[in-house]
Amino acid sequence: MAPYESDDTTTARQAGEADERGAGRRRAARYVVPVTVMGVAAATIGLVPALADSGDPDLPKITAAQLIEKMAQSDVEQLSGTVKITTDLGLPDLGGLESSLTSGAMGRGGDGGSSADPTARLTELASGTHTLRIAADGPDRQKVSLLGNASEYSLIHNGEDVWGYDSESNEVFHGTTDESAGDEDREHQPPATPKDFAEEALKSVDATTSVTVDGTAQVAGRDAYKLVVKPRQAGSTVGAISIAVDHRTGTPLKFTLTPASGGAAVVDIGFTKVGFDRPAASTFDFTPPKGAKVTEEGELDGGEKGSGEKGGEHRRPEGAPKSEEDLAKGLDGLKVLGEGWNSVATFDTGAEGGLPTGSGGGDLDGFLGSLGDQVKGEFGTGTVFSTRLVNALFTEDGTVYVGAVTKDALVKAADEAK
Repeated sequence: MAPYESDDTTTARQAGEADERGAGRRRAARYVVPVTVMGVAAATIGLVPALADSGDPDLPKITAAQLIEKMAQSDVEQLSGTVKITTDLGLPDLGGLESSLTSGAMGRGGDGGSSADPTARLTELASGTHTLRIAADGPDRQKVSLLGNASEYSLIHNGEDVWGYDSESNEVFHGTTDESAGDEDREHQPPATPKDFAEEALKSVDATTSVTVDGTAQVAGRDAYKLVVKPRQAGSTVGAISIAVDHRTGTPLKFTLTPASGGAAVVDIGFTKVGFDRPAASTFDFTPPKGAKVTEEGELDGGEKGSGEKGGEHRRPEGAPKSEEDLAKGLDGLKVLGEGWNSVATFDTGAEGGLPTGSGGGDLDGFLGSLGDQVKGEFGTGTVFSTRLVNALFTEDGTVYVGAVTKDALVKAADEAK
């Protein structure tokens, strides 16, 4: 079957980038940990596999173009189910480093944090296997629960309110969304379905991409087609993306991202149970339990700003930007080098000396240092931070180059930029 190439998706992506860039820069400055850990999980969480639950169903033939159109026309807004996600980014066991990574990246002191803060808790998805229970009723009501052995963390979006609740610590996070700002500006809104992430994957579909239908599968008891997306270019760390698309509704049911280096999938996420009835309205109701510690979003913001304010005991690493505003200024100069799957984002952190760590970073310094690989080129010298999917080059002048490309491709991009 001939590969399907879509220029429409690329055009939509370019049109949307300009609108999202302003608000996105400041959020990127605040939530810098996603660049190295959470971002990998969030960016790839929907790029995952279509493994069959049982024998392959016999479905009518369909082309890649028709299947993508079927996904685009899907009008499913209500669903509920259980999702299993396995992430293998090739990172060492975070263990006790989780708190260091979170506080170091978010700039919060112990007094200013909350175990119910979604940015901190969802970092757990960057490694291992997890079970999520999700429910959605349109764009304004979603719930995602991360199930533990004897506890549960829930993130609930209901209208203007966003609630995070950690049952183990009995702590609550409360934030709000700007209903007039559109979906792009709702920082804490949890994704309603894996469809959100499949749409992100399809934004990469252009002339550098091969898209085919590779048979059928059965996922969570439902018949599905398997859509396979592969880079045509050499130098990408992405091997293939497989998306199982429900035969009846056009809803993505399961995804897999396998690396070009081979081995286990980087991310494997899919429904083990799913239904498309409207969830009960009470599913999205939340009232803080008696005795729970409630942290408002603004309180966390206050703890991040200024060394003399609440949470100010946290020291920023030597050589790092002095404030999130400094980093935001660097992101104002964000550029994208190359095209397609070999695209590399570059920006100036304002932190000279390579990796934005230094003395006083403790476990965080050691963690990042253990992943660092010294490289040289026409750009000078730098350190490459690697996972099985994303590589990031930190140069001595404070410039960062990051992309789902090999180390050699990253160094080449840095050389050409100079």
